[in-house]
Amino acid sequence: MLGVFSGAVVTPPDELVLAGSRTPSPKTTATALVKRFVDGNSSAVSVQVGDHVQLAYTHHNESPLRPRSFAAKDEIFCLFEGALDNLGSLKQQYGLAKQANEVLLVIEAYKALRDRAPYPANHVVAHLIGSFSFVLFDKSTSTLFVASDQYGSVPLYWGITADGYVAFANDAELLKSACGKSLASFPQGCFYSTTIGGLRSFENPKNKITAIPAKEEEIWGATFKVEGPAVLAATE
Repeated sequence: MLGVFSGAVVTPPDELVLAGSRTPSPKTTATALVKRFVDGNSSAVSVQVGDHVQLAYTHHNESPLRPRSFAAKDEIFCLFEGALDNLGSLKQQYGLAKQANEVLLVIEAYKALRDRAPYPANHVVAHLIGSFSFVLFDKSTSTLFVASDQYGSVPLYWGITADGYVAFANDAELLKSACGKSLASFPQGCFYSTTIGGLRSFENPKNKITAIPAKEEEIWGATFKVEGPAVLAATE
């Protein structure tokens, strides 16, 4: 799956911007990145959301244990990969029909967070038990919401394209050509929200997240790590 977002939606993380400047490397534009994804997957579907967001996904080579799904509802668009162990109980909690899948559940959980805010954002994500990563965009509020489970079971990466778009994908090789070394593994057990203004651990939301610059010979620009005791979410 792939999502690209212009600077009108999300400000690129400083650490990844600096990594790309420190070690110049070949990059391509967000449009070229999406085209490469679509051209390389015959079953790929691409969705343009307004002027600043493009989402794409494919079922090619997906794991039967971690299927990919896409849904759009009430101007909320979501890409989801993985499976939730507690989907049944969560559907009851949010009043969803029995046939609802994970991606619809995430949209409903986000809507509850946005409109009724029964819990802080980290509680909403922490209640999702299983293997997952997702990228959600709310067009009505221009909000980006991204998360990965606490064990990093479903790989997710983010980087910055040549024209300054922030890109999220489950394929590191796909992003390398577009983002150069402005690329990092999205930290497990964390979520990124433009509403709260950055990256947070959903197990330890008050703990600071630092970026450790990569060595010159490494492909990554930085490694993000959650600081403090009892940390369940840290990248390798």
